[in-house]
Amino acid sequence: MIKKVYHLNRCSTCKRIIKELDLIGKGFELQNVKEKAISEAELDVLYKESGSYEALFNRRSVLYRERKLKEQVLTEEDYKALMLEHYSFIKRPIIQVENTFFIGNSKKTIELAKEKANNLS
Repeated sequence: MIKKVYHLNRCSTCKRIIKELDLIGKGFELQNVKEKAISEAELDVLYKESGSYEALFNRRSVLYRERKLKEQVLTEEDYKALMLEHYSFIKRPIIQVENTFFIGNSKKTIELAKEKANNLS
């Protein structure tokens, strides 16, 4: 069974969610996206699940503000290129259980991830 979390070690939100869902105790592989970047193949799988690269994109990134990306019209290819360029552009955490992905840290997303994680044997 594939159980994986794409996260950032220094992100307090990621730490809180991993602890709250007890993912380490459930055998999840933790991939710190700063140390081991998400590959283009992994990003493409996430794209197929989410339906767009924009849905995977983190608009709260410091680089997003610094580069004034809000003022630009970004295409799907732009979002993809930016996420492959720098880990901070990827929304996190991304929790994978088999072929189900929970992207981001919204309350609803985390509740769904918690429900799925609690049903693991």
